[in-house]
Amino acid sequence: MDGKIKILKQKLDEAEAVIIGAGAGLSTSAGFTYAGERFEKFFSDFEEKYNFHDMYSGGFYPYETQEEKWAFWSRNVFINRYCNAPKPVYENLFALVKDKNYFVLTTNVDHCFQKAGFDKKRLFYTQGDYGLFQCSLPCHSKTYDNEEIIIKMLEQQSDMRVPSDLIPRCPVCGRLMTMNLRADDSFVEDEGWHLACKNYEKFLDDSRAKKTLFLELGTGMNTPGIIKFPFWQMTREWQDAFYVCINLGEAFVPERAKISHRSLCIDSDIGEILNELI
Repeated sequence: MDGKIKILKQKLDEAEAVIIGAGAGLSTSAGFTYAGERFEKFFSDFEEKYNFHDMYSGGFYPYETQEEKWAFWSRNVFINRYCNAPKPVYENLFALVKDKNYFVLTTNVDHCFQKAGFDKKRLFYTQGDYGLFQCSLPCHSKTYDNEEIIIKMLEQQSDMRVPSDLIPRCPVCGRLMTMNLRADDSFVEDEGWHLACKNYEKFLDDSRAKKTLFLELGTGMNTPGIIKFPFWQMTREWQDAFYVCINLGEAFVPERAKISHRSLCIDSDIGEILNELI
């Protein structure tokens, strides 16, 4: 492990561009776990009534009423978006790259990068944001900040229900609002989403001829077409690219990717590795 950390430090030091691809494993390392003790602390009443055992499953549960649905979501959003992560993993990552030419592509929706100090113009949240609502149809391509209403729901809910007058509705068509999270083809890609996408594409164009480090953190095989597969392809095709994957239990590069000679896989907790680098 010491040898791998030494190589990673060298690649970070040498890199003219660092492209970070971040998945759920990064937030898990920071303490945003969706099951176990943390789930029990905030959702034991939901578990007893509905018999699901993690926050992810709770988000897909077919609640009978909107009042019950938003009682769950208001808690979920508050603790995973408006509360800070228990461990300073994102802050340590920022300390390592803040003076580098970096960009972040992430499937995470918890806003941890911006809270840690990352430049918003260097971030592309592809799958949405817990802090945004959208029309459930949707009737228009706009999203809405939800902090104020989420806190009201949290404060005023009782018996796993929010007051009916707090159920969010679209200001344009009056339909129910929903979370701005990519689950199907109703996901709204708003103006900010498209601007971030253009910024990412430009960063890729500008980095193609540079000594580029693709740093993949906590990305599994749930949506490999967003980060993992493109990172493998660009590492193979770009002349001076190097690929690093840090992921506890899922750090690998298959032979068919044809990049084993310029890749490094570290099967370990991301936070521990970042501590070692610092």
